[in-house]
Amino acid sequence: MSTISNEKYEAVIGLEVHAQLLTNSKAFAPVSSEYGGAPNTQVTPLCLGHPGTLPVLNENLVRFIIKMGLATNCSVSRKSIFARKNYFYPDLPKGYQISQYDTPICHGGEIQIVMEDYEKTIGITRIHMEEDAGKSIHDQDPYHTLIDLNRAGTPLIEIVSEPDLRTPQEAYQYLSKIKQIVQYLDICDGNMEEGSLRCDANVSIRPRGQKELGTRTELKNMNSFRNVERAIGFEIERQIELVESGGSVVQQTLLWDPNKLTTRQMRSKEEAHDYRYFPEPDLPPVIVTDELLNDIREELPELPSVRFDRFVDELSLSSEDAYTLTETRALADYFENVLHYIDDPKAVANLILTEVLRVLNEKSISIADFPIEEERLGGLISLKLEDKINSSAMQQIFNRMLEDNKEASQLAEEMNLIQVSDSDFLDPIIDDVIEANPDEVSRYRDGKRALIGFFIGEVMKRSRGKANPKLVRESLQRKLDEK
Repeated sequence: MSTISNEKYEAVIGLEVHAQLLTNSKAFAPVSSEYGGAPNTQVTPLCLGHPGTLPVLNENLVRFIIKMGLATNCSVSRKSIFARKNYFYPDLPKGYQISQYDTPICHGGEIQIVMEDYEKTIGITRIHMEEDAGKSIHDQDPYHTLIDLNRAGTPLIEIVSEPDLRTPQEAYQYLSKIKQIVQYLDICDGNMEEGSLRCDANVSIRPRGQKELGTRTELKNMNSFRNVERAIGFEIERQIELVESGGSVVQQTLLWDPNKLTTRQMRSKEEAHDYRYFPEPDLPPVIVTDELLNDIREELPELPSVRFDRFVDELSLSSEDAYTLTETRALADYFENVLHYIDDPKAVANLILTEVLRVLNEKSISIADFPIEEERLGGLISLKLEDKINSSAMQQIFNRMLEDNKEASQLAEEMNLIQVSDSDFLDPIIDDVIEANPDEVSRYRDGKRALIGFFIGEVMKRSRGKANPKLVRESLQRKLDEK
C-alpha cells in the first residue's frame, strides 16, 4: 500500500530534532564537549551528579540557539527559564536533565522546504536549550551495559516542528534543511552518524478531510536521513494496515531497526507530566537584551535561501546549479572565492559541478580537503577562457593539479598543452592541408560544408594538437571561401 497515494488516509508527522552544538565546553560545566575522547575522560563532578555541585551557563549555548531562532524566523523570548526534566536512566547520574519547558527561548518560526512539484512552509513550535545525557553501550560486553558519560552535559538545542509534514519525503527535506542551516551558522556539524544531529518522529494517520489528529507513535534510533524516511514510511504503512484490519493505534515509543527495516516497541509514550517538570533552582532566568540580540543578528552569515537567490539573480546561474552550489556553506564559499580570480560565474560553476564534485565523491572528502586552492583553479579556468588550452588539455591539467601543487600555466607549459594562435605558425600548415586535398576542397566549395571538420582534423594532426581550433576554423573558412 502506498503511503503517498493512499486516497483514504493521510499521515501527520512532526519531527523533534536535537542538534549538538559546537561549543568548546559543556552546557553547564567547564570541560571539553569534543566528540571522540576516551570513555569517561571528559567529566566533572557536575556531570557525575555529585551533591553540592552547581551548574554555570555556557554563554555560547544562548548565542547559538538565538542564531538558529533568527535564521528560522522565530520570536526570541526576552526572558526564559530552565527546567528540570526528571527521569531515571543509567547514563543520567543526576536523575534529571536540565532543559526548558514552559518558556522556550525561541518559538513560532518556520522553515521552507522545496519538493519536486511544490514548496511548503513547515512551522516550528519551539526551539529550546537543554543538556545531553550520557551514552549506554550495549555491544562491547556480552554480560553488561557500559556507560560513557563524556556526552553528559553536552549542549543541545531541540527543534520541534508543527505537525505540518505529510510524507516521508517531506520529512527528509525538512531534516536536510535543518542540517543545512546549522552548518551555515557553524553551530553544529550535522553528523547523524556521530549523533550530533538526532531526530525523533511523531507519526499518526487520519482519514482524509478529518481535522482531529489520530493517536501518534514516536520513532527513535534513526541514524541517517534515509533511515528517517524509511522508518516513517514503514510506520505509516503499519498504522494504515492496523486500522484497516480493525485494530487501533496505541501510543508508544518505537525503535527503528535499520537492518531488518522494521520497528519494535521500546516503551509506552510518556507525557509531559511523567517528567515532573519544575523550574531549575540553581540557574537564573536567561535575559536577552536588545544589545545581545542586535550583536547576534550582525553575526549571522548570508543564509542559504538568500545566497541561492543571489546566485540566480545576480550571477545568472540556473536554479539547479545554484541549489547544488549553496547546499553547503563551504562549497558556496569555495565557488565565490574562485570568482575573485576569474569573473565568469558560469565557467567556474561548470568546472566545480563536474570535475570538483566528481573528485569529492570519488575520494569521499569535503571541499575543505580538496587539494586545488581557489586561486589555482581560477588560473586553470582562465587558460581555457583565453583559448590557451582546449577542453581536453584542461582535463589533463586538472588531473595533474590534484597531485601537483604547481600553477596551471606552469603545468600547461611542462605538458606541452598550450595552444598555438600564431598565424605565422598556423597559416603554412593550413595552406599545406588545402593544397594536399583538392578533391575535398572542390566538394566543400560545391556546398559540402560539413567537410570543414575534416580540414580542421588534418590541421590538428599536423600541428600535433597545438593549433587553436577556433582560429583554425576561422582561417580555414576564409581560405576555402576564396575562389
